[in-house]
Amino acid sequence: MDIRVLQAADIPHVQSTNITNLPENYYLKYYLYHALSWPQLSFVAVDVSRPKRTPYDPPKIVGYVLAKMEEEPENGIQHGHITSLSVMRTHRRLGLAEKLMRQSQRAMVETFGAQYVSLHVRLSNTAALHLYKNTLGFEREKVEPSYYADGEDAHSMKMDLSFIRAQVDGEAGDEGDEVGDMGKKEDTEAVPDKAKGKKRRVKMGRTLGVGDLVERNESKT
Repeated sequence: MDIRVLQAADIPHVQSTNITNLPENYYLKYYLYHALSWPQLSFVAVDVSRPKRTPYDPPKIVGYVLAKMEEEPENGIQHGHITSLSVMRTHRRLGLAEKLMRQSQRAMVETFGAQYVSLHVRLSNTAALHLYKNTLGFEREKVEPSYYADGEDAHSMKMDLSFIRAQVDGEAGDEGDEVGDMGKKEDTEAVPDKAKGKKRRVKMGRTLGVGDLVERNESKT
């Protein structure tokens, strides 16, 4: 199974997955709007075990997450929003929904500095509510009446992304430990000094500064 960023060529197959699994469907241009506006945030799960008969066979997309950044964030706080999430019934209980969500959340933090992520879920969708609340850690904020086109109410949910920010910051600050004795002391080598008939020590390698690596004309006029 391969989880990768959504590409424009994937959109018809993503739409097919959406129509198969969910009652909330979108026009192709709505998917394209997400892909062009926030290309880092939407991901697809591709079943790579299916052999291709020809090079032109489309990928077998079995799940996706469609995400965006809030265009007019409240109080100027950057945050993401999950527009849609779906996995085909044939590929459920494999952890794909969680992996797709985690990838999108991390991209929100790394690319846009998102502070939190929000979403809506039907009151009747107990499976999705369990995933968001118990597995991913979303919290229910309120119920929005008649949120969906058919009149059903929705849970408005929110998840703080500070733990992902801490991970990203930690990875950025960790450049690794010194290997052996390299970097612990100045590397020098004795070379002959023809002017005085003896050897002198000069800097070598990584200890050289920028000025040392620039050839200079020190002759006097």
